[in-house]
Amino acid sequence: MHGNQALRFIRTNATLIALVALTVALALTDPTFATARNLSNVARQVTIVGIIAVGMTMVILIAGIDLSVGSVVGVAAVVVTLLMQYGLAAWIAVPITLAIVGGLIGLWNGFWIAHYRIPPFIITLGMLTIGRGVALSLSSGSSIPVADPSFAFLGSAYIPPAPTLVLLALAALAGLYALSKALRENWKAGLAHLERDLPGIIATAVGLLLAAYVFGTGDGLPVPVAIFVVIAALAIFVLGHTRFGRRLYALGGNEEAARLSGIDVYGTKIIVYLTVSVLSALSGILLASRLNGASPNLGNMFELDAIAAVVIGGTSLAGGSGTIGGTIIGALIIGVLNNGMSLLGISSFYQLIIKGLIISLAVWFDVLQKKNWAR
Repeated sequence: MHGNQALRFIRTNATLIALVALTVALALTDPTFATARNLSNVARQVTIVGIIAVGMTMVILIAGIDLSVGSVVGVAAVVVTLLMQYGLAAWIAVPITLAIVGGLIGLWNGFWIAHYRIPPFIITLGMLTIGRGVALSLSSGSSIPVADPSFAFLGSAYIPPAPTLVLLALAALAGLYALSKALRENWKAGLAHLERDLPGIIATAVGLLLAAYVFGTGDGLPVPVAIFVVIAALAIFVLGHTRFGRRLYALGGNEEAARLSGIDVYGTKIIVYLTVSVLSALSGILLASRLNGASPNLGNMFELDAIAAVVIGGTSLAGGSGTIGGTIIGALIIGVLNNGMSLLGISSFYQLIIKGLIISLAVWFDVLQKKNWAR
């Protein structure tokens, strides 16, 4: 590999390299980090913010922002537990919460942003405050226990190790089939595709092997992690293989040009803000299930972690550029960093400083990349 190729490889895969380096460094520093049980806990922790970050990726792709996601988590957690307190079963309370909390807040944010073109920062900042106030009002400022024991399944249950290994094997076979099909249909194009996506293919293979070690030797695959994987896979498909996904990139690249080309800018923005709010409400439900209760302060500062995951994953704050795969890597970096700093006994105050610095460096790296492309 020549010098220019090596430099291009490092720039393209900087977040993946950073994740590998951080993981190896923590494993060497503290042996506890590399145990299957701890890595399973990291995966569970990443899930909550990761689900939000999937929706946040779509928002930032259209050059928007949503600061209200943390408050949506708190409201959803309070509402779902209250509905069960009032006698509703968990399987009824969950979809009602997704519709009422995620749906209404998403439509509210999307309407003001899309119809009146009010800056997303202002509208979602207002909703951040409103949502937290609603959560405190509904709960009277106190925690609410879960009334339906079956609700714990969503946040605490596991898919047993044997079925987990079968699912991982099926995922590996599906990936090999898709790769071989691409090579059979067009050998030259397939090779070019293989060379371009080789780091991602290797990372996926290593990830499947690591997942087999973590979830196949312990209690199994946590249900929240399985939900996150399904959501991420759907988002990857939507952004990469549907007309709606292409609209998001076009809208983020140049909104006026997208409008003139016939794209429904209003409807697209509504759907995007609706999606991120529903996913945030789902995260709140999963968190309440895992904790077996809800507090009005749940989700505090989650918007920071979600935005950090998206930006670290390579999605440009200017819009039009980014991937769900990058966001997943960014979420893993945040989760591994949080877990590693806790294991090393670093104060939570310093953890906030470090995460803030990482976000600043990620934005700086994004600016440098734009300057290099402009030359």
